[in-house]
Amino acid sequence: MKFVIRDLVQQLCTKHNTTNPYELADCLKIHVLTWDLHEEINGFYKYEKRNRFIVINTNLSPSMQRTVCAHELGHAVLHTHANTPFLRKNTFFSVDKLEIEANTFAALLLIDKKTIQPGDTKACIAYKNNIPVELLEFYKPYSKEMRHYNFAFSDNQS
Repeated sequence: MKFVIRDLVQQLCTKHNTTNPYELADCLKIHVLTWDLHEEINGFYKYEKRNRFIVINTNLSPSMQRTVCAHELGHAVLHTHANTPFLRKNTFFSVDKLEIEANTFAALLLIDKKTIQPGDTKACIAYKNNIPVELLEFYKPYSKEMRHYNFAFSDNQS
């Protein structure tokens, strides 16, 4: 699934000529809404009656809202009919795999490999791409493909 996600992100970005998650959602006819959600909820994806919705917490910073939009867009594209809150509450199905895949989608969408320079730290890469440092862990498996970038992903660098 790893390279399927990478290829899907590349196809979407090429087809729609953007890496902006809001623009991609619009191109894919996914409604993006902002609501005042509980502080523990960054956002969620919902599929209802052939309509797809991404709901983002208005209390987040604009950069975090963008990251959440990319993550939820990953759910919309990869897990169109999955209802993770229902699965989490009412079944023994682990949603961890779905969350990892959505985070991987977001990382591949939001990280511009052209901004990464040899010796960059995780904090530097995150800053350049306006994303949380934690999202880089989902990009890490792809760093082996781009050895000439010399990613600094060791735990002692932040």
